[in-house]
Amino acid sequence: KEDSVIEEKEREESGLEQQDETCSLEGPSRGDQTNTNKAGAGRGEEAMGECAASPVDLDDMSETSPVGILSKDRVTVLGEVAPVWVPDAEAQVCMKCGIKFTFTKRRHHCRACGKVFCALCSSLKFKLTHLDGKEGRVCISCHSALIKSSSANLIPLDGLPPILTSTGVKGDYTVEEQPSEMLLIQELESGRPKPLVFVLNANLLAMVKLVNDVNRKCWCVTTKGMHAVGQVELVVLLQCLPEEKSFPKDIFRHFIQLYRDTFTKVVKHLSLSLFGSSFFGSQDHAGFLYVRSTLQSLQGLPLPNQPYLFGLLVHRAEVAWAKAFPLRLMLRLGAEYRYPCPLYSVRFRKPLFGDIGHTIMRLLVDFRNYRYSLPVVSGLTVDLEAHRTCIKIPNTGYNELMKAVNKSNEHVLAIGACFNDTADSHLICVQADDGQYQTQAISIHNQPRKTGSCFIIFSSALKASAGYLAKSSVVEGLMVQITVETMAELRRSLREMKDHTVTCGRLDQSESQELVCVQWVEEKCTVNKIISPIDGKSMESISSTKMFQKSEYKENGKIIRWTETGDNPKGAVTDSAEHNRLTERIARAFCLALCPHLKLLKEDGMAKLGLRVTFDSQEGFVAGSNGQPLPAQYLNALNSVLIPVIHSRGRKRDGEPIVMELIFYILEN
Repeated sequence: KEDSVIEEKEREESGLEQQDETCSLEGPSRGDQTNTNKAGAGRGEEAMGECAASPVDLDDMSETSPVGILSKDRVTVLGEVAPVWVPDAEAQVCMKCGIKFTFTKRRHHCRACGKVFCALCSSLKFKLTHLDGKEGRVCISCHSALIKSSSANLIPLDGLPPILTSTGVKGDYTVEEQPSEMLLIQELESGRPKPLVFVLNANLLAMVKLVNDVNRKCWCVTTKGMHAVGQVELVVLLQCLPEEKSFPKDIFRHFIQLYRDTFTKVVKHLSLSLFGSSFFGSQDHAGFLYVRSTLQSLQGLPLPNQPYLFGLLVHRAEVAWAKAFPLRLMLRLGAEYRYPCPLYSVRFRKPLFGDIGHTIMRLLVDFRNYRYSLPVVSGLTVDLEAHRTCIKIPNTGYNELMKAVNKSNEHVLAIGACFNDTADSHLICVQADDGQYQTQAISIHNQPRKTGSCFIIFSSALKASAGYLAKSSVVEGLMVQITVETMAELRRSLREMKDHTVTCGRLDQSESQELVCVQWVEEKCTVNKIISPIDGKSMESISSTKMFQKSEYKENGKIIRWTETGDNPKGAVTDSAEHNRLTERIARAFCLALCPHLKLLKEDGMAKLGLRVTFDSQEGFVAGSNGQPLPAQYLNALNSVLIPVIHSRGRKRDGEPIVMELIFYILEN
């Protein structure tokens, strides 16, 4: 009965989706149409997008690579679009084995093809794009086809993927199939100045070079093409094994997996990506913890364009901390190798944590099912100094903080902090061989003046009769015991976005008292070195958001994909929902207008496109690529569809003009 109810609901949703899709196909250029196509984005094997790069000159590879494609002539790909379900009345027998359906032999629809099967012939599941990456019941035939489609990449079971080599003419490259691993290793060891460029699929490249990082010989493997699907580029520094004579090909496969999972798994700072099986020849290698570089030296590393993250190898025994409190693991790695954390990974090392054991974090994190964890406010830092502790909360973190305050126990307020890159040292937690935790401080200098903390806990367990105003102590992080009255005052100040100071110490010893200050601060500009493809201007002051479209527009073997949007923070948006709908309409209009020109744009090296729209001004919009405006023929095509959408917002008399910038990529289909 439960299965039939679920299938009936899915049948209704499937019908609605198909109606929406039909409407969007019939009138794709209407300025007033705000619904985006719900058809899933094709994740087949994207082709070598931004990747027109060569191992000889990486700078020359500019942006001749991946770009998602939206097209009017949609080609239905298995798993991308919700299928039309065969009606129950038309299926008296299983369409695979022919068994007759009865009261006990029930019908089941394949979520990929829509046909009807018995339970045995449709017992498999697969992640489908039109289900937003969730698993759906599929038949045996579709499962086989989907597996074959997902594995379509250029990484062979034995040997290496093809490599891209320059012909000597700028911008012209050849692909060498089945390259010799031995010869390439010799070439790298002889001091090859430029990385080798491997083609993982038509839109994704991997650069490989041998480097010395902190006097360690390491493989440096970086991606080129992740930006085109809305991900950050990735860097893995892997310490070489003694006498190692083979490439770490498992990294290639993991990059491909992350590329495929772009709609369901966003790689961010301190996010964890797990391996599906043995990695680097060991079950102990569980995954990568991705981190931003902060104080580490990057000299001599062949790095991709910003933004990018470094992958740190995680031991299977450390997964619980990587999931629940990754900053603790990152800093513990720093204590073991190099402050604040190493950028390289060491294979077959001993784990830095064992069983969870007795830790204060057990009270704050669900280590069993991960249903709740310590809330972290982006940008919040803690400065521990002599007689004074300062908790700095960025103004932009108010909503995140209020969620933490509203969900917290009335007697305890616990908040996770971010890494404090202005501190000389940082509190870390070390687990001894007996399982007990010890709090230590790792530092750059021998005499730290300012220390960071991973979290802060306010507890209202202090009795007024104890003779203390408040008490502060270090218990794996910073703990401040206050009275019930002080807790109420603190919460009121946080809600009203006011600074608050808690005085710690005995009532009768004012000379030894300490201050815990909660301060609201302007968020400092994050290190955003992204350059606008329109005119080469820095996007440092732009607040950007990664976009993951459920639909794509495809034409002439190319795809155009909207990957990022940025808003001028000074522009006041009165209705965020209305603003988001308008942004989607603009992106959709841009994609539809350029669909007929995708092939020509990509061939001319304009694979990364930018669109800047200014509302409530005479500027309208500008579009460009490679730091130059788009040629007139493309601007004319855009003008007819974008201007009506921009003007549909109407003029707002109050506030500054709102500026938004959208980034698009053209990919191989």
